[in-house]
Amino acid sequence: MRKRIETIIHQSTRSSLPLLLCTVAATVALPAAPDDPQQGHDGHGNSAPAKLVQTVRNATIQYTNVNAATAAGYQPLFGCVSGPDQGAMGIHYINLALYGDGKLDATKPEALIYEPSNGGLTLVGVEYIVDAATWLSQNSAPPMLDGQAFQLVNSPNRYGLPAFFELHVWAWRDSPNGAFVDWNTKVSCEGQ
Repeated sequence: MRKRIETIIHQSTRSSLPLLLCTVAATVALPAAPDDPQQGHDGHGNSAPAKLVQTVRNATIQYTNVNAATAAGYQPLFGCVSGPDQGAMGIHYINLALYGDGKLDATKPEALIYEPSNGGLTLVGVEYIVDAATWLSQNSAPPMLDGQAFQLVNSPNRYGLPAFFELHVWAWRDSPNGAFVDWNTKVSCEGQ
């Protein structure tokens, strides 16, 4: 599986220029910011406003247009991820170079998450992802960003990836269960 990811990373690096040249100026509806920035951002028992939510919004505002995301090396993988009763995640656009570097930077999420609707895509959140073996070879504890603990997803998993650590941040669509949970009941794959 690691070889498959390395091949995808290599291919995506070669294809970045054509993606940039093929970018079309299409706008995606930007969801309104919540009236109360504290509302809905209490994932994992932390009260908000969370610094990480604002960091994500500031770092990803240019990706509200999915064409900007593809020009920056993000590509859709795994289709629209939904659960039978807990809501959805959406379509993950993953930057394989960021995924493969074994590092975490709050301003550079490995995945941008879009909800399909009305023939377009709306940015709803991000996911930070790091290969567990790579991370643990360089660190003695699981990763954290701004006080938010990552979850371990063991292998085998629905994505066919080796074990990895992940953290969702619902910065563009409030989640009733908090800003840092995996599933968002206000996100749907029905619009694809």
